[in-house]
Order: sequence, then structure tokens, then C-alpha cells
Amino acid sequence: DANRQISEYKFKLSKAEQDITTLEQNIGRLEGQVARYKNAAENAEKVEDELKAEKRKLQRELRTALDKIEEMEMTNNHLMKRLEKMKANRSALLSQQ
Repeated sequence: DANRQISEYKFKLSKAEQDITTLEQNIGRLEGQVARYKNAAENAEKVEDELKAEKRKLQRELRTALDKIEEMEMTNNHLMKRLEKMKANRSALLSQQ
């Protein structure tokens, strides 16, 4: 009876050691996954920061371009008015002659 119990305990010990080995392997695998996910998250945050900076830069450039367009439209309107005045003055001078 004692030998049977010893055999049972040896079997249980062997099974427990196998379970421990399996769990240790799982721990190693999971730690590797955690490291990879952490690295991926850090890279994603870095890319996000770069994209935000690029977006701000592009928005600044857009505002500058829109301001230049507005300024050029105002200049164009002013020049068109001057041209119309010159044409009117020319027509007036020609009609007086």
C-alpha cells in the first residue's frame, strides 16, 4: 500500500513538474508578447506624434496659402478697378477730341 502511494506521489510530482515547465514556457511566451506589444504601442505613439506635428505644419501652410490667395484677390480687384478707371479716362479723352 505504501509503495502504491509512493508511486502515486511520484506520478503527481512528475505531473506537477510538467505543469510547472509548461507554465514557465507560457510565461516566457507571454512576456515576449508583452514586450512586442509594448514596443508596438511605443512606435504607434511616436508615429501619432509625428502625424500630429505634420498636421499642424500643413494647417499652418494652408492658412498661409489662404491668406496669400485672399491678398492676391484683393490686389487683383484693386488693379481691375484701376484698369476700369483708366479705360474710362481714355474713353473720355478720346470722346473730347
